[in-house]
Amino acid sequence: MQILFWGVIWMLIPFLLTNSWESWDRFLMRGIVIGTGVGLLVFVNLEVMLPRFFFSKKFFWYVLSGLGLTILVLLVIYWDQAPWAAWLNLSDRPHTDHRPPNPIYEGFRWISRSVPFVTAFIGSSLFEIAAYAGSKEKETIQLQKEKLETELKFLKSQINPHFLFNTLNNIYTLTVLRAESAPEQLLRLSEILRYMLYDCTADRVPLKKEIDYIRNYISLKMLKDSKGMNVVADLDDSRPDLLIAPMLFIPFIENAFKHSHVEDLQKGWIRIRLKTGPNWVQFDVENSLQEGPYSKDRTGGIGLENVRRQLELIYPDQHTLVLGEQVDHFAVSLKIQLA
Repeated sequence: MQILFWGVIWMLIPFLLTNSWESWDRFLMRGIVIGTGVGLLVFVNLEVMLPRFFFSKKFFWYVLSGLGLTILVLLVIYWDQAPWAAWLNLSDRPHTDHRPPNPIYEGFRWISRSVPFVTAFIGSSLFEIAAYAGSKEKETIQLQKEKLETELKFLKSQINPHFLFNTLNNIYTLTVLRAESAPEQLLRLSEILRYMLYDCTADRVPLKKEIDYIRNYISLKMLKDSKGMNVVADLDDSRPDLLIAPMLFIPFIENAFKHSHVEDLQKGWIRIRLKTGPNWVQFDVENSLQEGPYSKDRTGGIGLENVRRQLELIYPDQHTLVLGEQVDHFAVSLKIQLA
């Protein structure tokens, strides 16, 4: 639409401004040549230069390449040996003598020639930047809305009577048995509630807090069976200050506990691994599957599709998520580029 808009405008303006109607056809052809050049300039600007330079915050290269492209198109359009050169000489100064051209006059003439191309370049850039800013604003609003909905669903799935009663009953049993771990488990429950209600309201949290939350969650889950469970968690906390969006990993762990039948010490198992690099996090979860068809999350949890959508909004083009279901186990592999 922008190519059509700017091209048509600078096709018609030379024709509309002429008073020499006897030569209107030549003015129209002149407009077609200029409009074609303008359309080419706008196309390259929108499809190549803005995405590659401006939106990548390479402003110096954008200005430099824009200036170079404008000069190049201008020289091609006004090339003396071009087939269309005769159509562009209508408004030139008639050479009735052999005096050398006036530099000032030549300078103003080239400035006037550049007006269509400069205005089309700047105008198309402003329109595209405004549209880009509008789309980013809508995306941010959508992200905030979905983030709030996700947090509410997650709180409903975690802070509910079933979760709290089971955990508190397990801790109560530890206190009756005078187990030394009772105060520690009660503290874990307190830290989980504090993290969900306060810390995870931020857009980014230190990776250490997310790892502590996962460890506390697993520990409380394992109180369900005094015989223990076949759960292995290898969490790399060597880079605790990496910043990451909260609550992205726990849905996969929840899903593993839900479908692994981990209480079965013979067949049930869960493997959790988190590795880090200077600017990336790799998270893998594998769990056994119950016999029979695999059932997807029901209402109450935030669900794997919801997490997928969150990743697309928070880390667009910065993550890879692979979900794989085999006959006897289910695997999740998530890698996030943090910078």
